[in-house]
Amino acid sequence: MAGDNEKKLVEEITSMDVDFAQWYTDVVRKAELCDYSSVKGCMILEPAGFAIWEMIQNKLDRRFKDTGVENCAMPMFIPEGLLQREKDHVEGFAPEVAWITHGGYEQLQERLCVRPTSETLFCDYYERKVHSYRDLPKLLNQWCSVVRWEKTTRPFLRSREFWWQEGHTAHATAEEAVERTEQMLNVYADFCEQELAIPVVKGQKTLKEQFAGAIATYTIEALMHDGQALQSGTSHNFGDGFAKAFGIQYTDKDNKLQYVHQTSWGMSTRIIGAIIMVHGDNDGLKLPPHIAPTQVIICPVMQKKPGVLEKAEEIREALKGANLRVKLDDRDKNPGFKFADSEMRGIPVRVEVGPRDIENGQAVLVRRDTHEKITVAIEELPAKTAELLEIIQADMLAAAKAHLESHTFAAKNIEEMENILDTNKGFIKAMWCGSRECEDAIKDKTGASSRCIPFEQEQICDCCVNCGKPASKMVYWGRAY
Repeated sequence: MAGDNEKKLVEEITSMDVDFAQWYTDVVRKAELCDYSSVKGCMILEPAGFAIWEMIQNKLDRRFKDTGVENCAMPMFIPEGLLQREKDHVEGFAPEVAWITHGGYEQLQERLCVRPTSETLFCDYYERKVHSYRDLPKLLNQWCSVVRWEKTTRPFLRSREFWWQEGHTAHATAEEAVERTEQMLNVYADFCEQELAIPVVKGQKTLKEQFAGAIATYTIEALMHDGQALQSGTSHNFGDGFAKAFGIQYTDKDNKLQYVHQTSWGMSTRIIGAIIMVHGDNDGLKLPPHIAPTQVIICPVMQKKPGVLEKAEEIREALKGANLRVKLDDRDKNPGFKFADSEMRGIPVRVEVGPRDIENGQAVLVRRDTHEKITVAIEELPAKTAELLEIIQADMLAAAKAHLESHTFAAKNIEEMENILDTNKGFIKAMWCGSRECEDAIKDKTGASSRCIPFEQEQICDCCVNCGKPASKMVYWGRAY
C-alpha cells in the first residue's frame, strides 16, 4: 500500500523528458512553492517558496553588508515627471509600466508609476543628500517587490509582480563605479556557485541587451536542465548619465563641482526557478543543502510502536544541537507517502528510523540527490549528517558543472549553429563582428539570443558566425527564458 501511494504522488509530476514546461509547473505546484492569485500574472509565494527566498535573502544580505552596503526602503510609487527625467530609462520600461490615475474617487494631478525599478527614486534621494566628496560613496540596497506588466507570465520566471533586491550606489569617480559593478557581479557568481550549487558564465551584455540607461551591463548566465539559458543576476554601470539628468553633483577636494558615477545591481525570485530547473528531477525538487529551509527530515517507521516517536524526537534534538535545520514528520501517514513527499519537496537528507533500527542502535540516512542509503549509528548521526550535507552540496555543484560543460558547444558558421540547436540544447560559443544587424539576424535564424560576451575569451575562429567578416569577440548564445 505504501508503494502505491508513493507511486501515485510521483505520477502526478509530468516527466521532464516528455514536457519540461509542464514538469516545471507540476513541481512548483506539488511542492507548494507558489500558487496563482486572483490578479492575472501575479503569484502567491507560499510558505515553502518564501522560506527558500528567506534563505537566499539572508545569505545574500550578509555578503552585501560585508562590502559596506546598507539597507533602506524607497516608496513604491514614482511620479511621472520623475520617471521622465532619464529619457533612455523611461523608454526602456514604458511598455511594462503600471500607472495609478486615481486616489480614492479623485483623479490625480500627476500619474504615479508603480515602480518597475527604482533608479529614479534613488537619484532623487541622492540629489538631496550628496553635496561633498565626504558624502560619498553611497552604498544602498533595498529588498522589495516591483511591478512590470508582462504579457506572458510563468511562476518565478516572469510575473507582473516579483520580489528582488536592488542595490544602488553613487561614487566620486568612474573607476570606483566600475570596481563596484564588477564586485557585485562577483558576489552574485560566488553566491550561485557556493550556496545554490549553480555554475554560471560571467560576462558583459551587448548594447542590444544592455539595461536601459546603463553604459555597461554585466550578467551571470546559468544553463537549465533543458538546455535553455536563464539570466540570473545583473550589475549595471550607469556612468554619470543619471547624475546629469538629475543634477547629482558634489564638491571635490579641489572645491570643483563634479557629477557622481552610479551603479545598480539586482537578483530576484527568478533564481528560485533556476534552482528548480538546474537541480530538479522527475521526483520533484532537489534543494542544495546550503539554502534548503529544511536540511533533514526524520521519517519514523511504524511510529505507533512504543518508543519510536520518542527516539525520533531524541534524534531531532541531537541534530538541532548540531545547528542543522531539521523537522520530524510525525503525521499519521504511511512511510511510503512521507518518503515521496520529502523527495517532492527536495529535502536533502531523510532519516528513517523504526523499531528494528532502534534495537540495533542505528538509523538510515537517505540522500535526496542520489537516493543512496547509508546506515549510521544513532550516536554518530549529528556528525555524519552534517558531513553528508556538505558532500551533497559539493556533488550537486559538480553535477551541474558537468551538465554545463557537456552542453556547451562551439560553432564557426551559422549552419553549424543551426545544426547544434536542432540536435543539441545548450550554450553555443561563436564569434561575432559586433554589429547589431548580425546579432538580430542570428536571433531570427536560430532563435538564440546573445547571452553575454564572456570575460574569459576564446578564439573559436577568425570570422563572425553570421556574416563571415573579421571578428574578435566570442559570445555565448542560447535560447533563453
